[in-house]
Amino acid sequence: MRERIKEKKNAYAALAIALQRKKKKLGRLHIRLQKKLAKKAITIAKNKAYEMLSQKLGTREGEKGVFKLARLREKKRRDLRDIRCIKDEDGKVLVEETKIRER
Repeated sequence: MRERIKEKKNAYAALAIALQRKKKKLGRLHIRLQKKLAKKAITIAKNKAYEMLSQKLGTREGEKGVFKLARLREKKRRDLRDIRCIKDEDGKVLVEETKIRER
């Protein structure tokens, strides 16, 4: 996978040279090919990682991993905009709804 990404970066460098030499079309075709190959390599690597994860979660040791994933997803799902607090004149943080409204 890393080799494919390096090839893609090299293709971009080759495109810059090709643009200077007026070989735009050939350079762009090469870029498209390298992008496609890099995406395919990344997809294969991700699929392998998900397969390994699913196999790991099926074991006794993987039960802890299920709960860990659930906690991580819960943290990501939380909406931070629901946290409401402001400061009063003294600089103290007000958390209670009634005091916030009074302020």
